[in-house]
Amino acid sequence: MKGNEAIAHAAIRYGADGYFGYPITPQSEVLETLEEEMPWETTGMVVLQAESEIAAINMVYGGASCGKAVLTSSSSPGVSLKQEGISYIAAGELPALIINVMRGGPGLGTIQPSQADYFQATKGGGHGDYRLITLAPSSVQEMADFVFLGFDLAFKYRTPAIILADGIVGQMMEKVVLPEQRPRRTNEEIARQCPWAVTGKPSFRGRNVVTTLELEPAAMEVINNRLQEKYRLIEENEVRFSTYDIEDADYLLVAFGSIARICQKAVEVARSQGVKLGILRPITLWPFPSAEIERISAHVKGILVVELNAGQMIEDVRMACHDSIPVYHYGRLGGIVPNPQEVLDAFFDRFPEANS
Repeated sequence: MKGNEAIAHAAIRYGADGYFGYPITPQSEVLETLEEEMPWETTGMVVLQAESEIAAINMVYGGASCGKAVLTSSSSPGVSLKQEGISYIAAGELPALIINVMRGGPGLGTIQPSQADYFQATKGGGHGDYRLITLAPSSVQEMADFVFLGFDLAFKYRTPAIILADGIVGQMMEKVVLPEQRPRRTNEEIARQCPWAVTGKPSFRGRNVVTTLELEPAAMEVINNRLQEKYRLIEENEVRFSTYDIEDADYLLVAFGSIARICQKAVEVARSQGVKLGILRPITLWPFPSAEIERISAHVKGILVVELNAGQMIEDVRMACHDSIPVYHYGRLGGIVPNPQEVLDAFFDRFPEANS
């Protein structure tokens, strides 16, 4: 199945309570598949095509406030419209899952794949000091798996998580093993697991209220400091990455999503030519695997960061690296996807000594 379809099936099997979305290429199959599967008849999951992206994210805000497992999906321009609501959800310390199947921009751009929303996802995107747990799948299997992981992390830390997939992963078809069906939680279970949830019933603190407004500066600073402490805890415990052929590598590629798969093939070709090249793939773009990149950078001669953008993740890579090694970027724009040989040519162009 397609990556987008895998997301829909995984959301049903997670026991999600509601999906609120709006069509936009290249992620429309998420909504279409949910409508075809009609989970409201089997699990009771609400599936609603909202009147706009802004309406959809505010429906997620409301559902999350009630402790429900709710999600939305869109593509780059649509996610831009959701940014205010995402900031509210983060400030309200609410769990929610957001899917962005990226397309080229800026503006309406192209319906072809891109990775140019890296800054938007990893730096918060909306206003204020907040972060999103950012998962970057590189396969259809991970599209399904990360629905479960994203929801679990969102509830663990009471914070929104985003699956940041490029259009290639959303549209390509692969075999996938779907997770087992989880039962939807009852309202009683939600009340026990989410004592902060808005239920309309009195709690031990009175009636629960979700708000993001605080007019007193000192109190607002307390809220912000609490958020920052939570983000430090996430950085300590939730970094995820994978590596390939780094044990003896002289040079390193860093890439995420579908481009990491292209880079892995480039590494195989380089190795066949006697060039010791390895790759690190960040799975969590935030929290970023800075410590691992710092460790590897002490043992390699140079790093090439490969992205479908003008150079975004490279900033995090450079901050993590030892100053003594060069870090270069190679990217394609407008929806053009490089093949492994193009990546290898870019590598030798920047590190000609590696081909001697």
